[in-house]
Amino acid sequence: MEKVREFTQDGALAVHVTDIPRLSLFKTFDCGQCFRFDPVEKFGNKIEVGGVAFGKYVIFAQNHENELMIYGSTEKEYNSIWRKYLSLDTDYDKVNAQILSCTDSLHMKMAIEYGNGIRILRQDPYEAIISFIISQNNNIPRIKKIIASICQNYGHSVALFDKNDYTFPSNDELSRVSEQELFALKMGFRAKYIADACEKIKNGSVDIERVMANDNFDECVAHLCQVKGIGLKVASCALLFGFGKTEAFPRDVHINRTLEKYFPNGIDVSALGKSAGIAQQYLFYYEKYSQNT
Repeated sequence: MEKVREFTQDGALAVHVTDIPRLSLFKTFDCGQCFRFDPVEKFGNKIEVGGVAFGKYVIFAQNHENELMIYGSTEKEYNSIWRKYLSLDTDYDKVNAQILSCTDSLHMKMAIEYGNGIRILRQDPYEAIISFIISQNNNIPRIKKIIASICQNYGHSVALFDKNDYTFPSNDELSRVSEQELFALKMGFRAKYIADACEKIKNGSVDIERVMANDNFDECVAHLCQVKGIGLKVASCALLFGFGKTEAFPRDVHINRTLEKYFPNGIDVSALGKSAGIAQQYLFYYEKYSQNT
């Protein structure tokens, strides 16, 4: 069990967490699962990323992979929000062993070793739905820019350490925005999909709490796919990164090519069970970066 110590920095509370196994902030925030955190340089740590989640601006920092600093957090908030957000309540040694028990692939073993420290973030499910609708046929800088525009125009200001940022708007707030206003934020065809998502969540035909409580993955996918523009890939991303459904294995052209490259005889993704989405992130990260090292 990790140890947590509260301290004060620049007049704001912060926490220092030690005895953390397998956490790399750099890898976790560099594998395309989150669009609201960026590198910052504030306190002189090796790695610092700042952003807004669950209505709060925080800076996560590391000098070593077995420790974590969270600037702008109390110990209570660490235990109630950030521990779960960073998946520090999950034993990734067990996860990795379970993945390797399902395949004797050397490439999977190498991907796990290369991606060591990646954690699947448990983001706000509503924010994940909207964010991955925006991600369709898009690149990360543009996704971030569109999401930042949504937050700046329709969220609430939140400031810490001389940094002013904005919360992600609630569905009540975003559902009052017209499709035309969304389109004006340069999100193109995705505007009508977001408007449809907001309306269906508002009228209850798409029920986030129902999806969260449902252990039948296929039913969860079908439920989210009621929204125009949400298909299997977007639904899988939202379920993996926003609902904690780690059995989700999002597939796009890049992942399909990776699977063909490393598993020419195929791989039974369903056998990976609740570790499938974590394996997917290892493979994604390994294929994206290992060839350049």
